[in-house]
Amino acid sequence: MRKMATGSVPVALALSMVGGASTALGALLVILYPAPNLNRLGLLQGLAAGLMLTLSFLDLMYNAINNLGFARANLWFFGGVVLFAGIVTFVPEPSMASITKTSSSEDRNGSDKDVMKKHRKQVLFSGIITAIGISLHNFPEGMAVFLGSMKGIRVGISLALAIALHNIPEGIAVALPIYFATNSKWQSFKLAALSGFAEPLGVIIVAALFPSGLSTDVLEGLLGGVGGVMAFLTLHEMLPLAFEYAGHRRAVTAVFIGMALMSVSLQILEMALPH
Repeated sequence: MRKMATGSVPVALALSMVGGASTALGALLVILYPAPNLNRLGLLQGLAAGLMLTLSFLDLMYNAINNLGFARANLWFFGGVVLFAGIVTFVPEPSMASITKTSSSEDRNGSDKDVMKKHRKQVLFSGIITAIGISLHNFPEGMAVFLGSMKGIRVGISLALAIALHNIPEGIAVALPIYFATNSKWQSFKLAALSGFAEPLGVIIVAALFPSGLSTDVLEGLLGGVGGVMAFLTLHEMLPLAFEYAGHRRAVTAVFIGMALMSVSLQILEMALPH
């Protein structure tokens, strides 16, 4: 068995808190600017998609192939794909497009109090469901950060950075309907922040399941599976939103900028931090 590095759990918790804080940041943007700029969100999703794809294929899978061989690494990778595909099938992550359409239609009819009251409960319910769905999606993200931190702080930081960028629009998706339905900045911020801090809970669960650490082969395999999860998340959720909100050309440009940034950051972290 690979002995768990001293301090790896606190480090993983701290890194996963970055993801939770990013969800809260998304909620803060809703409080400051109730009508989100979808074009900017699309570019942000494209940037995060580029970070995720580079991390998945050029770091996690690259290392898994070198340590486990091509066939075994791919089994772990596609195992991660199938696992996360099952999660999104049974617990689909709500789209922010329907939420923004609902809120904008309500803004156009703001003078009609009866219409506002009629839809407020429906929008509040959608916000609560969104928070639950995003919380469930954040568990495996927290687990991914923990596993990366067990491999080394370089991998943990890379995963935390990519996930944090992805979590900002998620915070907006939770806070926007809650803020519209309750007109309470605190309630919208609180629920969005709580949904994001499901990530540290994922860290705690994995640390409890593997208190003595993992063998090198199992750890590399799980990180290959994390690569599959990240790739599926990117192709299934992030790229479609980037195309929808920012347009095809600008979204693709953002993806390649994200890939370049992650490549540079991986090289910097490789030189500055231990494996």
